[in-house]
This record gives sequence, C-alpha cells and structure tokens, in this order.
Amino acid sequence: MRKLAAVAVGFAAAVFLACQGLWAPALLLPLPVLLKREDRWRRCALVCLGVAAGLAWTAGYNAHFLGAARELDGTGSARSAAVIDWPYETAYGAGVEVRVDTENGPVLRAILYGDGEELLDLRPGDALTVTADWKGPPERLTEGWERRLARGVHLTGDVRKLEAERPERLPLWARPAHWAQAVKGAVAAAFPAESAGLVTALLTGDTAGLPQGDYDALRRVGLAHAVAVSGLHMGFLVQLAVALTGSRYRRRTAFVVLPLMAVYALAVGCTPSVVRAAVMNGLLLLGPLLGRENDSPTSLSLALLLLLLQDPYASLSVGLQLSFASVAGILAFSGRVRDYVTGLVPAPEKKEKRPGPLRRLGRWAAGSLGVTVGAMVFTVPLLVWYFGSLSLAAPLANLLCLPLLQLTFQGGLLTALVQLLLPALGTALGQAVGVLPRLALWVVRGLADAPFAAVTVAGPYLLGGLAVVYLLWVLFLTMKGPRRPLTPLCCSVLVLTAALVLNHAAYRAGALTMTVLDVGQGQCVVLRCGDRVAVVDCGSTGGDAGDLAAGYLSTMGIERVDLLVLTHCHSDHANGVSTLLDRLEVSNLALPKVIEAPELQTELLAQASGRGVPAMLVWNDVVLDFGNAALTLYGPLGSGDTNEEGLSLLCETDNFAALITGDMDQVVEGRLVKYGQLPDVDVLLAGHHGSKYAASELLLETVTPETAVISCGYNTYGHPAPETLLRLSTAGCDIYRTDLQGNVTITVR
Repeated sequence: MRKLAAVAVGFAAAVFLACQGLWAPALLLPLPVLLKREDRWRRCALVCLGVAAGLAWTAGYNAHFLGAARELDGTGSARSAAVIDWPYETAYGAGVEVRVDTENGPVLRAILYGDGEELLDLRPGDALTVTADWKGPPERLTEGWERRLARGVHLTGDVRKLEAERPERLPLWARPAHWAQAVKGAVAAAFPAESAGLVTALLTGDTAGLPQGDYDALRRVGLAHAVAVSGLHMGFLVQLAVALTGSRYRRRTAFVVLPLMAVYALAVGCTPSVVRAAVMNGLLLLGPLLGRENDSPTSLSLALLLLLLQDPYASLSVGLQLSFASVAGILAFSGRVRDYVTGLVPAPEKKEKRPGPLRRLGRWAAGSLGVTVGAMVFTVPLLVWYFGSLSLAAPLANLLCLPLLQLTFQGGLLTALVQLLLPALGTALGQAVGVLPRLALWVVRGLADAPFAAVTVAGPYLLGGLAVVYLLWVLFLTMKGPRRPLTPLCCSVLVLTAALVLNHAAYRAGALTMTVLDVGQGQCVVLRCGDRVAVVDCGSTGGDAGDLAAGYLSTMGIERVDLLVLTHCHSDHANGVSTLLDRLEVSNLALPKVIEAPELQTELLAQASGRGVPAMLVWNDVVLDFGNAALTLYGPLGSGDTNEEGLSLLCETDNFAALITGDMDQVVEGRLVKYGQLPDVDVLLAGHHGSKYAASELLLETVTPETAVISCGYNTYGHPAPETLLRLSTAGCDIYRTDLQGNVTITVR
C-alpha cells in the first residue's frame, strides 16, 4: 500500500465512523494492518496517522460549522445570504440553496423554503437579506440531517421576510451555474422532446425532463449512474477533448483538458464523483508535465482525501461511496477480466501489423466487460444494502448501451455549444444526433422488460442465493492459476434459480399474505390470497412506489394485479400508479367517489381508461370476493379534505382480519366505528403514517389489533408521532415500521 493511500484510507475510515458517532471503533482501525507481516509497523504508523487526523478533523469541523449552525437553531434572526443554485419547486412552494453569513463565524450552506412566487424568481449570484426560522442539525443526527450534511447543507430556514438584490455584474463564482442553465436551454431548443430529456440528464445530471418510466428502466438495467453526473461523464469529456486535440495525454493536451475539466466540474456542482474523476484524470495529465508516472491507487486516495478535507460528512453520501467503490473495483479486477476474456480468443499465427475489425471489436468488448464486472465487485453489496434491489441485466446493458450513451453525451455537448452560437445549425444537428438517445432508450426499454432484469432482494432465500453467487464470483476473480468460468456460471444459474423458486414457494405457502412495502414516506400494500392479488395504494414522496411494487411482484413471479385500490389520491398514496399500470397488467381499479375530484385522480382515471382498465368509484360500502377471503371497501365518511374523503379496506378470512384506514383522522375513525360494524382485527395498518391524529383510542378499543404496522419514511411531519406509538403500545400491539424493518410481511397459514 502506498504511503499516501495508507494515510488516506485511515483518514476516510475514521471520518466515516466519526460522522456516525462511532468514535471508539475508529481506534481499532489500525489493527488489521498488523496481520500482514511485511513492513507492518510502518503501515500501522501511517494508518494511525490517518485515523488520528480524521478524528481530529471531524471534531474540528463539528465544532466550527455544526456548532455555528446549532447556535442559529430555533432563532428567527435576519441574515445576509447569497443564492448559489437555481431554485426548485416543492410540494408547498419552493426551495433554494444559499450561503449564509454568520456573526464572527463560518459561512454556512442552507436551504431556504418559502413562497414559490418569491423564491422561483431568484437566480445564482443574487444577494439576499433574509429573516427565517432557522433549523440546525441536532446533537444526535436524524436520517434527514445525515442526508443534508452529506450534501454539504448545514441549515434550513422557513422564510418570513426576504429582500433580494441582483448585482449589476454576475459574480465569478456564480457563472458556472448559469453556464449549466444555458446548456439546458440549448439542448431543449436543439433536440426533439423525446431526446432532450436524456441528453440533458447526461450532460448536467438534471433528470426533471426525463420521463419517470425511462428513468425506472435505466435503473432496472443498472444504468441509473449514467444520468447522475459522475466520473463516467468526465471520462467522456476527456476522450472528446483528446480526440479534438489530436493527441492522447501529451503535454499540449493537458493545457486544453485540465481547464475544461475544471469548468465542467464547477458547472455540474462539483459532485463527489466528478471531483474524484477530475483529480484522477488531472494527475494522469499532469504526469508528463511533471516528469512523474501516474499511480492510480494514489490518485484515488488523494481524491478521497481532498473531498473529505472539504466536507467530512460527504463520507455519508451514497453517491460518493458508490463512486469510489466502483473505481476501486475497476482498478483491482478489470484488467484480470479483460486479459482473461481476451485470452479465450486464439492468437493469430503470425503477428498482425494492425488487428482486423473483428479483433479490435473483441478487444473493446473484453475491456468494456472488464470495467463493468470490476465496477460491480464492490458496488453490489452497497446497492443491495441501500436500495434492496439488484440488476441482473447490468453487464449486458452496460456493454450494449454505454457506447451509445458516450456518443450521445459527446454529440449532445457539441450540439449545445453550436446551438448557443448558431441556432439554425444547432437545431439541424440536434435532429441528427437525436437519433442516438432514442436508440439508447429503445435498447434500455427492451432490456428492462426482460424477465428478472432486476430482482427485489426480499426474503432469506433470495438474499442467501445472491450472497452465494457474489462470493463465488469474487473467489473466481481473486484466485490464481487456470480458471474456467463455466463452473461458476453454471453454479450461479442453479443457485439463482433455486433461490427464486424457494422465494416464490415461500411467498405462496400461506393461505393469505399481506406485505406492507417499504416505499419511504408513502404507502403500498400487497395482498395475496391464492392466485388473487390486490394492491392497496401506490405512492411515495421519496421515490417511485410503482416501480418498487412492480419489482417486488415480478420477483415473486406475479405479472397481474386483480384489483388496485386507492384509498385517496394524494401523491404519497397514488403517484406510483402510472408506473404500475405501465409495468403490470391491472384488471380493476377502485377509487373513492368524491364531489370535487383532485387533479391526480382525474389523471389516473384517464390513464386507466386509455389502458382499458375498468374503474369503480366507491360511494357506499362494497364487499368483493378475493379468493377464500373477502375485501370490504368502506365508502367515504368525511368531507372537506381528500384525506377524510378516502376509503377504508377490511381484508377478512375465517381466521384473520386486517384493517387499512388510509389517511383518515380520529373524527372519521369514529364514524367508521359507528357505521362500519368492524370486527376484531389481527393487523391494523396505522392511519396517516402514524400521525398523532390517527389510530385513536376508540378505534383501538373497538378492533383490538394484535399487530400494528406503520408505513413511513423520512419526513418533516414527525411521523410516526410519539403519542400514536404510545397509544398502540398501551393497546398491546406489536409495532412494526417500514422505516426500521423494511418490508413487513404477514403470512396466514
């Protein structure tokens, strides 16, 4: 291990543990180094130096930055600020990132929330005087604050009063954000609508213009990283610059590429993966200028060190972890895979002056496969841990689509620049280049629709099977001597097939299965009785619940939903319905009949009609057959708000009952108790994600549930409320939460 790498690894590991409050375990980090006899004391000393520096640096950062933010917590003072990014719409107005000046303290990064009309007029570089209700990070970080700090945000503020002043001359530091906005506008003007979304996402990382279905397809085939600006895009940029300058990593090329990388990194917001790529490529380019050879592990370690020196809490960023894990895997294994695949092709009898096209294509394919496999070695555990799913189509998708995405990126960037200078020529060029993103999306959609393109890692059988396959291939990649891939390949197919069969059999083992999916702050419940399947609600504020539900059902071998019930049409209960309708066959749809239907309900009814899905508007109570069970849909019992005008659902068999109350409050729960003739239930899905206004004592005393499930995720509403948890506990309920336990499955034998 190189000296700098040893220090940087110790520093990064200590910072990661310290940012999660695990200070004591960080002291044990040097011990594994002692297991290797060669030069172990020097290595241990270097790691100790890194660990000590990481702990000290994190403590200093906490005292300086987080201490200043906590001093503002709970105050409503006026502060000077500067807008650093473009504002964006939120569910209740708008948000914008700013730099806030503190009295005799550091400059803090904050997110302001407020009225959309006021904030959406701002632009990077504007000077502000803002009075806001400031909120800083608590001493014990919550999930939400871990996410904010990972992005470099120290404060949030609810705006009371805002005064903005636009400078006559745009500050230099604000110009990259305006350049990125200009590129987005040029792409929108030059490319057809069906191509512009993907081109914009590739160039800037902004996926707002990319249809949700296309983004979900990219994620299922393992290409979501292509639309989150990363080192991949920096590599595309460097290759384009090298091609235009006519040389490869020579001295004159460095003078062109280095400033270009710096400008691009600033324009896309200096994300960790981009900074990592800029440092590594920069050192590679500087090597000839300084007369030094490049060392990839040292470059990777230096990039990590620089990022964590700037912000220790960047270590909590999933993007940073995936970025460095993928590059580490590429450095460790891609060469082995490439050489092995290349060695499978017999060498020509006599040396070729220039390899033929087929041999060059084979070498390129071997290199691409090596990079893809190498990147997956260390990222697969992270993907399963953070997202609970794994793309089995990723190697093939990367092999087929990355060349198209590279040409789309490079052609899109050139087209945008031409559009800014010569609009007529840019538009013509956009029509030609626009074929590439359409072709890429066509391939992606085809792969995403393949059976088991991605699997949801649910259940011990599938998790265990994937773990066995993963360890098998890691062992294959690390072993020395002759290796035959046919053996691990056949074993992988057999293990995965067995895992899927056992997983499917376990899911169907009971007479009835109720699964509350972990969709974040939202709700989606899957009911299965025999061969009948019903989905109750399908929405989330933090992701696409429809894609999660469809992935879960597909993994279980289910491709048809007999009944989709929406308790009401708020986004956290229904914004995933479009994706679910796209991916699975839905036979029937049930919604509440309301006097004034919300816009989302009108849209969903139109989509269902367009797909030929019958829709039932429920006003009075309805009992439906559901295999050996019965589903009772209770009509709306409240008025004035979509939550109170929603449906409730009772799933009942001879020996089991489960009640789902949507988002109704305690008043409407009282009406349900009075008019619903509710039985005792085994499972209660706590209303409104565990809000203090739901799961009343009256309801609990009436239905006497044994188990309560709360569907919730990160939120700013305080769900689940302590009062609700206390009521459920006092009523004798076993409490399960999707934000803590993930998917919650109840099986009735």
